[in-house]
Amino acid sequence: MIPDLEGVLYVLPTPFREDRQIDLRGLDSVVEFALRSKVQGLVILGITGEAHKLSDREKVEVVDRVVSRVGRRVPVIAGTGNLSTDVTVSFCKEIERIGVDAAMVLPPKLAKPDDEALVSYYKELSQKVGLPIVVQDEPVTSGIFMGPLLIAKIREQVDAARYLKLEDPPTTTKASKLRSLLGDKIKIFGGLSALYFLEELESGTDGIMTGFAYPEVLVRIYELFVKGQVDEAAAVYYRCLPLIRYEAQPLLGLAIRKQILHRRGIIENPLVRPPGANIDELTKKQLSRLIERLNQTQSDFKF
Repeated sequence: MIPDLEGVLYVLPTPFREDRQIDLRGLDSVVEFALRSKVQGLVILGITGEAHKLSDREKVEVVDRVVSRVGRRVPVIAGTGNLSTDVTVSFCKEIERIGVDAAMVLPPKLAKPDDEALVSYYKELSQKVGLPIVVQDEPVTSGIFMGPLLIAKIREQVDAARYLKLEDPPTTTKASKLRSLLGDKIKIFGGLSALYFLEELESGTDGIMTGFAYPEVLVRIYELFVKGQVDEAAAVYYRCLPLIRYEAQPLLGLAIRKQILHRRGIIENPLVRPPGANIDELTKKQLSRLIERLNQTQSDFKF
């Protein structure tokens, strides 16, 4: 069955214990926290889920734990993608067996740009795996720039590629271009830590895939927007934007997000698995000051 993906699809962090091993109880806690926030789906093994720091065994362990915990309450999307088509196919078959609803597939790094090779990669994947595909357009990590015409070509030739995670700024203009090329043939989701969430919705996106530490804020913005209450959605968005901006810092953003989740009692340890930046005392102080100021001005959310 094709999942109905829309709204806030929350990218889960992977919690670790002090010994750097996966904290499975912490993973359960993050799942339940996200579902209490009324997100419309969960994304695992994303870039900010530290998938690149997990072994193959650990990746399967995370997928199995989350799918079992969710119990079909919302769709679960798992990040995949590898330099080898065969390895990607093998992993997608494994997570399909476990019960994932869709595969988010980062394009493979190529020695030089080759549109036909990318189309063939997604086409072969769709022929060998039964999962719907979320094409992950994130050139910072993949090193691959996919223009609107290439994405449209993938969508037109690969029936399973029904979704796009768009993280190639300016996301608003690219989303608008894709809408003009494909209409409603593709569902588009923003990312980039929600920095442009409101503007992306106005440009025709169907929601967002990100991991902001206050998913209930993103859910509220989305709900107001789809009800046509754009001014009210904007009011929530702009009140929370200082914290969205602070959490979205390059290299340090995940550590800040985990620190907030630790403060909220969601995870026991805010460790980012090495090599990776963990926040210092000055950053903690700045974060506390920002949260205190937000709480002085907020009426609908307490941080």
